[in-house]
Amino acid sequence: MKKLLIIVGGLIAVLLVFVVIVVAIGASGYNRLNSENQNVNSKWAQVQNDYQRRADLVPNLVSTVSGAANFEKSTLTEITEARASVGKVNINPNVAPADANTLAQFDKAQGQLSSALSRLLVVVERYPDLKANSNFRDLQAQLEGTENRIAVARRDFNEAVQGYNTHVKSFPTVLYAGFFGFKEKPYFTATPGAETAPKVQFDFNSKAPAAKP
Repeated sequence: MKKLLIIVGGLIAVLLVFVVIVVAIGASGYNRLNSENQNVNSKWAQVQNDYQRRADLVPNLVSTVSGAANFEKSTLTEITEARASVGKVNINPNVAPADANTLAQFDKAQGQLSSALSRLLVVVERYPDLKANSNFRDLQAQLEGTENRIAVARRDFNEAVQGYNTHVKSFPTVLYAGFFGFKEKPYFTATPGAETAPKVQFDFNSKAPAAKP
């Protein structure tokens, strides 16, 4: 009987040590997941800030351009509608989306605004007086800078999501990540040339815009 008690006691001690190790590993893994999740949310908030910065430029840009004689109204309407569509996408600015469709809708709306703004800059080339307008040139420079910031913010967000997703799918984290609510997150889908923000700079001595990739 004494030997049996010793054996049982030894098994219990081993089990307790095993439980302590598992709990320690789980706690460490949880803390890391939580930290990486917060990092993803932080990068997402920066993406939102930069897109909002661009949206805030649109009213002044439209107001300045609409002052040009006979400027194409359809172009201004397209930009105004695209900006309104961006605002209709209901998405939390502080928490990265967990659903790929939600992120895709957001990205589509932002892409439509990007296309509309790009067309505006091309149309403006037909209006020498507008190109020479210092207010417009300042807004155009701010817009270009914002597009660069957006490209960097999207890249940083994707990198943060990649690190987080890799950890979520790694062993032994994969065994308990879902239990604590940590699931894979979607990326921004890259498009050809998306790794570099487009730069549109006007050559005020010629009739065509000089575009830099």
